[in-house]
Amino acid sequence: MSWMALLKPKELRSMRIEDVRAKFKELSDELMHERGVAAMGGAPASPGKIRALRTNVARIHTVIREMELAEAKNKPAEKKEQPKEKKKKEKAVKPTKEEKK
Repeated sequence: MSWMALLKPKELRSMRIEDVRAKFKELSDELMHERGVAAMGGAPASPGKIRALRTNVARIHTVIREMELAEAKNKPAEKKEQPKEKKKKEKAVKPTKEEKK
């Protein structure tokens, strides 16, 4: 993939979630490749590319999370099981001196 500018959140939100996930995978793979080149001592083609890739990956991750939360919120609420009430243990009452007699 060639050098790309930062993705705008508005553009990402207008895309379908499957397309956003595909873009996320593509950019993550490219970031991993660029980091590998840098780790081996190779000079990057563009010095700011790794930073731009990291920013894009983080931005896409945020938009995906927003979409997932919105989807979960729009689902009809399923009946949630009510938490069972904890039974209180009755404390053993010590008999008084009068009751002992």
